Amino acid sequence: MFPGVEVAGVVIVGLLAWRTGVGRRAVNIAQQKLSHLLDRAENPVEALDLSYQKQREALQTVRRGVAEVVVSEKRLEIQASQLRQGQDKLRVQAKAALQQGREDLARLALTRAQASGPQLDQLQEQIAQLKEQEQKLEATAQGLATRVEKFRSQRDTLKAQYSAAQASARIGETVTGLSRGANDLTMTLERAQEKTRQMQARAAAVEELIANGTLDTLGSPGGDDIDRQLRLGTDQAAVESQLAQLRQEALADTGGQSRLNGADETEEPKPKGG
Repeated sequence: MFPGVEVAGVVIVGLLAWRTGVGRRAVNIAQQKLSHLLDRAENPVEALDLSYQKQREALQTVRRGVAEVVVSEKRLEIQASQLRQGQDKLRVQAKAALQQGREDLARLALTRAQASGPQLDQLQEQIAQLKEQEQKLEATAQGLATRVEKFRSQRDTLKAQYSAAQASARIGETVTGLSRGANDLTMTLERAQEKTRQMQARAAAVEELIANGTLDTLGSPGGDDIDRQLRLGTDQAAVESQLAQLRQEALADTGGQSRLNGADETEEPKPKGG
């Protein structure tokens, strides 16, 4: 999502929900998001770091330029040294040729030494120019390094100040948000206290009813203590009646079985075939 669309959505949500307590909380959240988006869009700390990085890159470029000039200067100095060594050698050769009576060879050696003179002068001039350029670049690098170091110190100071100010602002916003929501917090606390009082009164009433015997324990039948005793007597009478009936049935079963056993013992066996 684009930052502009996101900001617009946050603002619209805040306007639609302004009049309710939930709306006020939504507006606070929307304001925090909007502030975060604006801070993200323009962060001075990031801008300072970017400027410092650019200055360091510029300083490195200048120093590379100085190094390249020094390399070129050394290369030209080597060429000039080789030319001077060549001239010295030609003069030695010219002297040796004269000692041998070879004036023609001496003249040729001196001619070549003389011909390399302008080239050597040109190299000396180029070397001087490079030395001058090197000095200028070195001065520029030193000045830029001083400025970069100063900017770095200022950047660190500003970053520390910004961080402190940002922390203070956040604390202030938090306190302000708490102040704005104080009424909502008070109403919420009052509702909780009222519900607590109602629940306490209900619990006290139930305890009083239980203590007076108006309410029985969970799962017990209804009625007062007289009804309970009457039901208990009726239940006991029914149990006794059922118990007596079971005794009679048991006695009847026992008597019948005894008679059957006696008859089996007194009966004589019949003769076979009779």
